[in-house]
Amino acid sequence: MLAIGKFQTSAHKRYVIRTMAFMIPYVLVNTGAIFGAFDDIRTPVAAWALALVVSAPVVGQIWATLALMAESDEFVRALVARQFIVASGVAMALFSVWGFGESYAHAPHLPGWLIYPLFWAVFGVVSPFIRSTR
Repeated sequence: MLAIGKFQTSAHKRYVIRTMAFMIPYVLVNTGAIFGAFDDIRTPVAAWALALVVSAPVVGQIWATLALMAESDEFVRALVARQFIVASGVAMALFSVWGFGESYAHAPHLPGWLIYPLFWAVFGVVSPFIRSTR
C-alpha cells in the first residue's frame, strides 16, 4: 500500500502522505521513550498525557486506512476492507490465545499495545493472499 509509483491513484498518494504524517511523530516519540526522555514523569496526569500523545498517531493511522477505503474505487475499497477485516480477526484471535495463555498457562505478559504492530504484521502477511473481493 505504500508503494510510490506512476500508477498510484490520488487516494493512494493521500494515504502515503497521511501515513508519513502520523508515523514520523509516532517513531520520534517512541524513540525518545526508548532513550529515556520520559523516564522522569511522576504524575498520573502527565503519564496519561504521554499515553494519549503516543496513541494519537495510532488512531490517525487507522483513520488514514479507513479514509483510503472511503476514497478509493469499489474494488480497492472492498479489497482493502476484506484484508483489514481478516487481519483484525487473526490479530485478535492470536492476542486472545496469548492472553488466555497468560491467565492459565503462565505465559509471560505482553503489553496490550502490541496488538497494533501485530495487526499490521498480520495485514502484511494476509494481504498477498487476499487478491479478490469474493
